[in-house]
Amino acid sequence: MEHLSPKIIVSGGMGYIGSHTVVLLLNAGYRVVILDNLSNSNKSILQRIQQITGKSASFYEVDLCNKTDLARVFDAEKDITASIHFAALKAVGESVENPLLYYKNNLISLINLLEVQHELGIKNLVFSSSCTVYGEPDALPVTEQSPIKQALSPYGNTKQIGEEIIADACKSSALKAIALRYFNPVGAHDSALIGELPNGIPNNLVPYITQSAIGKRAELKVFGNDYSTPDGTCIRDYIHVEDVAAAHVAALKRLENENIHRNAGFEVFNIGTGRGHSVVEIINSFEQATGCKLKYSVTSRRPGDIEKVYADTQLSNEVLGWKAQKNISEMMASAWKWELENSKNPIQ
Repeated sequence: MEHLSPKIIVSGGMGYIGSHTVVLLLNAGYRVVILDNLSNSNKSILQRIQQITGKSASFYEVDLCNKTDLARVFDAEKDITASIHFAALKAVGESVENPLLYYKNNLISLINLLEVQHELGIKNLVFSSSCTVYGEPDALPVTEQSPIKQALSPYGNTKQIGEEIIADACKSSALKAIALRYFNPVGAHDSALIGELPNGIPNNLVPYITQSAIGKRAELKVFGNDYSTPDGTCIRDYIHVEDVAAAHVAALKRLENENIHRNAGFEVFNIGTGRGHSVVEIINSFEQATGCKLKYSVTSRRPGDIEKVYADTQLSNEVLGWKAQKNISEMMASAWKWELENSKNPIQ
């Protein structure tokens, strides 16, 4: 009998990090089933994934907040072995303005997925978490043992609560889960066929930079230069999206090999480079990597923004066997290559 490779559900698999992870999963020989409601993505990403990999993923346009529709997919696909859960709303500012939308979408979708997996005996889950769970940290770099501070936004709180829900589910069932706390994913696939494509005005720095550089935005807005940092602007740990995607494959393999043992079947890992860069440093890096001069102005601080945060990545390096490979210059160059390519051949 033919041995079939594992079949993985990827919720939010048409999104930014999801699509890059699907590419790596397909290239690693997995069968992939993408679930996405296309609220912040586009169906044509599917063809681009196939163009990059020469392989196809199954796709269902489904909202995970509808448990009946979700269960129907699992029933149709039968031999699913694990899920990687990306599907969530993710804009910090929007979550401050519309908290109930974030709590409803991000938590009900997770609970539905956990219930369906439990009912079918599917025990492996990789959860897309965030460094926002640390809030404003007392000490840097943050380790996985750093205190979980009060979240500065409803978005951050949904990631904290999401981790708590999963940890409790692991204690009470056969579920094994890994939460990856990403720092700031940036950049795009080397092919420039997929990348970050925000709806409307970008909430994240790098797409705002690239859109300003190409002329889609009049100028870049820097939210505050009066923070307690060397140049007064916020500091973040920026990491290439392809490195983030690779962490999911490493986490999946750890679950498959049943290496997970701590904390009643639930583990968390920081996914970053271990180095912080300020907003001004990122602007300078972009200009050096691309030769483009940016026009920017400083405006007031943005609600929910953390002053400075960057990762201690020792645990993910040693236990997951994963390490970020790409530097800040490569991140900026790939983001710009994607912006240029998408302006010529936009995702429709």
